[in-house]
Amino acid sequence: MLCSIYKSLKKDNTYLYINKKDDFADVPTQLMSTFGKPQFVMVIKLEGRTLAQADVEKVKEALRTVGFYLQVPPPVTNLLEQYKADKAAK
Repeated sequence: MLCSIYKSLKKDNTYLYINKKDDFADVPTQLMSTFGKPQFVMVIKLEGRTLAQADVEKVKEALRTVGFYLQVPPPVTNLLEQYKADKAAK
């Protein structure tokens, strides 16, 4: 399975995977307006591959069923809150 990957110029570390290059027909218009103008990154073959920030099986399933996969960055850890919690636990 091939897919095309685009990055958002509005949202850091946010990527959109679609089945066919430049075919955003399956992507909701609200998502596209939030995502901003997509910047093409690459076309990749998903079989036998691992992805850095996403589960390849979830990506393939989303591409088959929904027509796209949105990869968002993990939530930022609040280091001050983590420090306070660690200190309180001791």
